[in-house]
Amino acid sequence: MEKVAVNDFVKRQIKGSGKTYSNTLSFEQIAVDAQQQMQASNFLEGYRKGVRIVKGSKEYARYFICPYVKIDANTELVSKMVTRQKGEIPYIQTRAKRGTPLKAAYIEYILYRHDVLLENNENSTDVDWELISIHAIPEGIKKMPMGPITMMRNQLELTGGTKAHYSSEEWAESVRFWQEYAALEDI
Repeated sequence: MEKVAVNDFVKRQIKGSGKTYSNTLSFEQIAVDAQQQMQASNFLEGYRKGVRIVKGSKEYARYFICPYVKIDANTELVSKMVTRQKGEIPYIQTRAKRGTPLKAAYIEYILYRHDVLLENNENSTDVDWELISIHAIPEGIKKMPMGPITMMRNQLELTGGTKAHYSSEEWAESVRFWQEYAALEDI
């Protein structure tokens, strides 16, 4: 049986981060759900071998805060230079100042296999798989693309990126999606 543990990187997904988070579930409880769903084959292979997108339990969606809003003419956006973690180059992050968060239709867990994490010494445990990220997928969205900043970091093999190559269609879909949606600044 393949085990799932919590990677330190996902622990940044807390209230006020502008990222999907839960007020009621611990990261360890989320990792257990990810493990159970992966064992039930409720996953897709990710952007490269050793990365999986695991669909969370249906009933878990209500435990997560979806940080996204649909951008319209009244959406006030704010941009600032930020880093995700020590050692990474800063990037321009754009967020919506206010709005009503969209309701989560379902949850996706991003898991990286141990050997993939070892490539950049980003493992937090010695377990088979680690929970790297949690995404609340808004209602009406069939597939939420990776953000272009993450894609750039991966494809250029920058610090904090995991080696990958994306098609021009994947790049275009990412840019298009993130022109229509934004995370709330302080959710």
